[in-house]
Amino acid sequence: MSDTIQDPNQMTGAAMIVRALIDHGVKHIFGYPGGAVLPIYDELFQQSDVEHILVRHEQGAGHAAEGYARSTGKPGVVLVTSGPGATNMVTPLTDALMDSIPLVCITGQVPTHLIGNDAFQECDTVGITRPCTKHNWLVRDVNDLAKVLHEAFYVASSGRPGPVVVDVPKDVQFAVGLYHPPRKSDVHLSYTPRLKGDAAQIRKAVALLASAKRPVIYSGGGVVNSGLEASKLLRELVEATGFPITSTLMGLGAYPASGKNWLGMLGMHGTYEANMAMHDCDVMLCVGARFDDRITGRTDAFSPNSKKIHIDIDPSSINKNIRVDVPIIGDAANVLGDLLQVFKLEAKRPDIRPWWQEIARWRARNSLSYKKNGDIILPQYAIERLFELTRGRDTYITTEVGQHQMWAAQFFGFEEPHRWMTSGGLGTMGYGLPAAVGVQVAHPNSLVIDIAGDASVQMTMQEMSTAIQYELPIKIFILNNQYMGMVRQWQQLLHGNRLSHTYSEALPDFVKLAEAFGCVGIRAIKPADLDGAIQEMIDVRRPVLFDCRVAALENCFPMIPSGKAHNEMLLPAEANDEATAAAFAGGKALV
Repeated sequence: MSDTIQDPNQMTGAAMIVRALIDHGVKHIFGYPGGAVLPIYDELFQQSDVEHILVRHEQGAGHAAEGYARSTGKPGVVLVTSGPGATNMVTPLTDALMDSIPLVCITGQVPTHLIGNDAFQECDTVGITRPCTKHNWLVRDVNDLAKVLHEAFYVASSGRPGPVVVDVPKDVQFAVGLYHPPRKSDVHLSYTPRLKGDAAQIRKAVALLASAKRPVIYSGGGVVNSGLEASKLLRELVEATGFPITSTLMGLGAYPASGKNWLGMLGMHGTYEANMAMHDCDVMLCVGARFDDRITGRTDAFSPNSKKIHIDIDPSSINKNIRVDVPIIGDAANVLGDLLQVFKLEAKRPDIRPWWQEIARWRARNSLSYKKNGDIILPQYAIERLFELTRGRDTYITTEVGQHQMWAAQFFGFEEPHRWMTSGGLGTMGYGLPAAVGVQVAHPNSLVIDIAGDASVQMTMQEMSTAIQYELPIKIFILNNQYMGMVRQWQQLLHGNRLSHTYSEALPDFVKLAEAFGCVGIRAIKPADLDGAIQEMIDVRRPVLFDCRVAALENCFPMIPSGKAHNEMLLPAEANDEATAAAFAGGKALV
C-alpha cells in the first residue's frame, strides 16, 4: 500500500495484516488503538474494504466480535494494542473458548529487541493467552506473517471453533516482506479435524435408536456452530424418528421452540419434562454438546439407565464428563446426514407412544408457571410480552448473565439458529450489550435486543457510546430488580437469606443515562404500560435503554439444586423457603 514499493506482494507487516483481512472476506473489525498498533491503524485509514468499529474498552471489542461471529457463523476479528489492550481481551477470549466461538485477535507487541525488558505496555501476551485460546503466535519475522495470519483464520474456524491470537511486534509491522494470498499449505499439518463419522459407529447408533422405548435427543451449540445444514438435518431426524428433543442453553434455535417434539431447555433451569425425560430415557442421542455440569447435575445420577450416543467434532469432549456407549467423532452436519440416511434405509421407526404419554404427564405440571400480579411487572411476563411483540420480526437476542438470562431462555421462543447470543460456559456479566453491537453491525436492518439485568449491564455500559457513533439501533431491555438477582437467589436459598453485597443501592437513572449517551430512554413500571413501551422501543430507529422495573425478589424456577439429580427438581409451586432450604441441605426430593 506504500507508493515506494513496486512489487504488489512486497509490503510492510501492517499492510500484510490488512491485506489478509481482505483476502479472508473480513468486512468489519472491532478494536481500540494504541502505540503498539499504530502502523496497522495507519493502513486501515488508507483503505475502505474493512470497516473498523471503535469500541470504548477492549473487552467490548471481544464481546462485539463474539456477537458478530455467533450471528453470522464467520470469524469475529479484533485489533488491540499491547499490554493492557491484550490483557483486557482475556475475558472475551476465555468466553469464546468456552462457547466455541471463532475469533481472530490481533495484538500489538513492543519491538522484538525490547521483549522481555519490561518495556512500556509490554506483557507476555502469548503466555497469558495460551490457556484461553485454541492457539496463539508471536511473529518475530515479517516473512512469516502472511502464513501465520492465514493459519490463524483456519484454526479459528475449523474443527471445534474457537479464539486465536496473533501477537505482532511493532518493528515487524514496519518491516517490509513478501505477502502471499491464502493457500492450502497455510495450515497446521498436525491439525486436521475429523469431519466424517465412522460408518460402523453410525450403524451402531442407528441400531440403538431403532430399539429405543424411551429415547431423547439432546442437542447443543455444536449443531449451531456446524451451520444451517446441521440444524436442517437435526429437524429432519426428529421428524423421521418421532423422538422428543431438548437442548442446552447454547443450542437454542437449532430445533424450533414451536415444534411439536420440543421439550424445552435442559439443565439447572430447564423444564420439568426435559429433565425428567433425560433422567428416565433408555437411549440418549447427544449432538454437539459436552455434558457440562449445568446440564448433568450429579454425574453419578445422570440418566442412569440409558445407552448414550455422543456426536462431537472435538475428541477431547468424548468421555470427558460422562461415559458414553457409542462415540462418534465428526462434524454435526456430516454425521447427522449419514445417520439420517442409514436410519431411513435400515431402521424402522420405533413405537414410543407410551413414552409420549409419560412426557405429556410431565408437561401437565406446567413447570414454567408463575403467579401474575396486576400491580407489579413480573420478569417472566416481561419476556413473554417482548416475545409476543417481536414475533415474526427479523429479531436477534443477546443477553447478559443471571436470572434474566434464564428467563429469556425459558420464555423467548427461538425458531432458527444464530438468533440467540449468550455467554454459556464462562457466564460473563457484561457480555450482552457489546455482543448486541456486534450483531447489529452484522445485521444493520434487523431488530437486535439485549435482554439485560441492572447489575450486568453496568459492566460494559460505555459501549452505548459505540452504538451512538455508528448509528446502531440496539435495544437494551433491562429487567431492573435492583439486585444481582441470581447471586441474591443463591444467598436466599443456600446462605440463610444473608444478602451480602447483592443490592444495588446506587443504581443510575437509566432513562437519564440514556439521554446522557444521546440515545432514547424508556421506563415501564406497571404491567398495563408494558406493551406500549415495548412497541415504542421497537419502533424507534435509535439505540434505546429500556428500564423495565420488575419484582425485586422473584426467583428463577424450575431449578435443580446444586449436587442433585434431574428428578430432584424444585418447581415453582413447591419452592417455598422451608422446602427449598431442605432441598439444598440434602433433604427429601421435591418432585
